[in-house]
Amino acid sequence: MAMIQFTRNYTDRSNNYGFQFEFFCDKCRNGHMSPFIANKMGMAAGFLKAAGSFFGGSLSRAAYAGEHVKDALRGSAWDDAYAEAVEEGKKHFKHCTRCGQWVCPQACWNESRGLCEGCAPNLQEEAAHIQSKVSVEQAWDKARKVDQVESLDMKAHRTAAAAACPHCNARVEGGKFCSECGKPLEAAKAHCTQCGTELKPNARFCSDCGTPRGG
Repeated sequence: MAMIQFTRNYTDRSNNYGFQFEFFCDKCRNGHMSPFIANKMGMAAGFLKAAGSFFGGSLSRAAYAGEHVKDALRGSAWDDAYAEAVEEGKKHFKHCTRCGQWVCPQACWNESRGLCEGCAPNLQEEAAHIQSKVSVEQAWDKARKVDQVESLDMKAHRTAAAAACPHCNARVEGGKFCSECGKPLEAAKAHCTQCGTELKPNARFCSDCGTPRGG
């Protein structure tokens, strides 16, 4: 068989009863389904098999023989059906002589240039695409020049994140007592019994005179 030049993207939809192929545009994958071509040998074998299941005997043996004949002829029958489908399918695609692709005329063919849009883009479509792309880039640049977080108080967020109950470590939003454990949020301040200096919460000795806490 002579070499068949057509779109490289296709799906074989054939079955035992016939042949059918779906061809796709090499660029955008738009498709065209070829007409169904009946496989007479496959249909005959299927009929004999169905009849043999009822009557048995010679019909069953004929169906078995029919399957072998169908398998023997499947190769040439498929080739002939594919060649016929290709010739029919070519009518629905355009062949770009520059890149060799077969493309759909609706979306991927530049009629004025006689080439696919991959080789000869539609200038009006390209201009619209470029304008949209540049508009997006300009929007990004414009957004960067405006303070988008002007009302965001980073100090307030830092304080809120650090606000926690000193007893149970639960998060608190102001107030004098913890809403989880009920204890006061500010512990009573302790002072050195010797010099009166305010003691740090975890200090065991006075930082000024060295007196033990509670001593």
